[in-house]
Amino acid sequence: MGSDAALGMSHDWPTTAAEARALQDTIGKHVVVAPLGDTPIRYVAGVDIGFEDRGETTRAAIVVFDADTHERVDEALVRSPTRMPYIPGLLSFREVPGALEALAALDITPDLLMVDGHGIAHPKRLGVATHLGLASGLPSIGIAKKRLVGTHAAVPEERLAWTPLVERDETIAAVLRSRVGLKPIFVSPGHRTDLTNALNWCSHFLTRYRLPETTRAADKLASYRQ
Repeated sequence: MGSDAALGMSHDWPTTAAEARALQDTIGKHVVVAPLGDTPIRYVAGVDIGFEDRGETTRAAIVVFDADTHERVDEALVRSPTRMPYIPGLLSFREVPGALEALAALDITPDLLMVDGHGIAHPKRLGVATHLGLASGLPSIGIAKKRLVGTHAAVPEERLAWTPLVERDETIAAVLRSRVGLKPIFVSPGHRTDLTNALNWCSHFLTRYRLPETTRAADKLASYRQ
């Protein structure tokens, strides 16, 4: 699939927190939250990142599904040196480089990324899903298990019920009850998608589990020790 430049917005990967925060302000201006429209979506990929060797090695996993049949059609698991330590608010700089390497290792280019992590539901509106969308040029959605920022009302107990996650009068995600009896998940646009797209595609891949099959499969692959 080529280099970072061919995939999307190219930038040098910072090595300090100060450099990363400055870059967030620069690239954040290019985030697009808008409907997919008539863009054909044939392949949807789940993306998740794990770590090993006490965090020194990044383990990036991507699993590609046929959007219509839900058949698993491609996958990649790539290990690479971790570029940054864990710093709150800067997770994307730790995870996205490995995710880009995994994308490049696929035989099938996905049309949509469903990322284990936040999209715009982030203090700088630049969660892992958003940053990966910008860097790859691909539409992206964030599927997170915990709230990072914002407030919301109680989520009804019915399956697929949701309530807005709001910060500074802006709706940044849907707090979705994906399965009755379990904690809700946080579904947000990443890049080149909107909240309706995010909810629809998340629901499309939900089965009997808390997470959609896309990110659930990627999570299992990222956790697998070879």
